[in-house]
Amino acid sequence: MKQLIIILLLIIAFLIGYGKYSQYKRYNSPNVDYKTDKKLDYDYHNQELVLNYFTAIENINSYVKTQWSANSIDVRAPENDDDETKLAVSNYSKKLATLKYYETKLENSATLKDNGLSNKEIQFLEKTGTNLQDYKKTIATNKIKSMFKANKKMIYGQKSALIFEIQKKLNNKGFQIVLDGVYKIETLNAIKDFEEKNNLLADGVLDVLTLDVLFD
Repeated sequence: MKQLIIILLLIIAFLIGYGKYSQYKRYNSPNVDYKTDKKLDYDYHNQELVLNYFTAIENINSYVKTQWSANSIDVRAPENDDDETKLAVSNYSKKLATLKYYETKLENSATLKDNGLSNKEIQFLEKTGTNLQDYKKTIATNKIKSMFKANKKMIYGQKSALIFEIQKKLNNKGFQIVLDGVYKIETLNAIKDFEEKNNLLADGVLDVLTLDVLFD
């Protein structure tokens, strides 16, 4: 009789303990709050996206807590593969994908700003689908082209930064010219050959059409 009472007490203690554990597990989900160690730009040009990002964090945190407390499902590391768990994990994955989309945008913007770009420039890159390398190349090309004066012909023996850049570009196209920034016969002939190969007027005189094709 005494042994039976002890067994009953043990069973009761186990049931009480299990109930307490289940209650604790239900209301104490560890490490629920989503966090990232990535550098994000919260001064992003589209503030609605920033708001959507924080809303997505709240949504995913709430979803994880609800699934844990109501259904005992840890959608981040599920222990079962029943239909209810699969559905919960699938919904979690969709929410996480949305959050990651916003996060990638903000991370990319932060990286571009570290490279000296402004919100306006970042917005331009996103609209045109241009990457940072191509954008920098375009900026550099435009600076070189800005040195060109359409109504001012190059004079033989003339030395300038523009001629130096033209020589560099011609060398990149396969020519072999001394990089001295001086408009001499070898530079003139190289320009003439380049114009001829590209169906331009082969006169060796730099003009807008030759400049555009050379820096294309």
